[in-house]
Amino acid sequence: MPSAKAVNERLAAQAAAEPKPARRRISRRKQVEQHVLGYFDALGRRDTRAMAGFWSEDGVADIVPLGILRGRSEITGHFRDLFAAVPDLETTVTRVVAGEHEAAVEWRMTGRFSGQPFQGVEATGRRVELRGIDVIEIADGKNTSAAAYYDGMSFARQIGLMPTQDSGPERAMKGAFNAATRLRRNIGARRAGR
Repeated sequence: MPSAKAVNERLAAQAAAEPKPARRRISRRKQVEQHVLGYFDALGRRDTRAMAGFWSEDGVADIVPLGILRGRSEITGHFRDLFAAVPDLETTVTRVVAGEHEAAVEWRMTGRFSGQPFQGVEATGRRVELRGIDVIEIADGKNTSAAAYYDGMSFARQIGLMPTQDSGPERAMKGAFNAATRLRRNIGARRAGR
């Protein structure tokens, strides 16, 4: 029978030879995913102060239907205006695809345009439902750039700025636009001597 010392030495040798369980490290992609989910959580809470903490001071947001916003202050100012215009805005993330330094975030927003004017348009009280996608680049734990894509025409139709698709007013508007286009073309041809 082996001595207690020999048994302990053998058990110690076996333990040293067995691979240790790997320490669970959060992958870079998981960190990026958690970062953008945190950002969208702040957006969903309509908390511009928390949102600002996710942006680098010189970050750039390209809100494709509206324009480019430069700097943390301008970006959070845009969202402050949006939240004032749609005070009950709800944002839901439907999908995140994260890379090592960027993420694509698919989202839905719903609410009523019942607050302050937005982009120079008075509130109409109409309900808005949008879906879109943001592509966000991250460096040193901060958003450095984002491009947000959504259907700006759908937003304009929903708030009443543009007529309903395929409605009589829309057909009349297209007819007037096409007539003006033909007139400009004919005037240009006459001036060119054709």
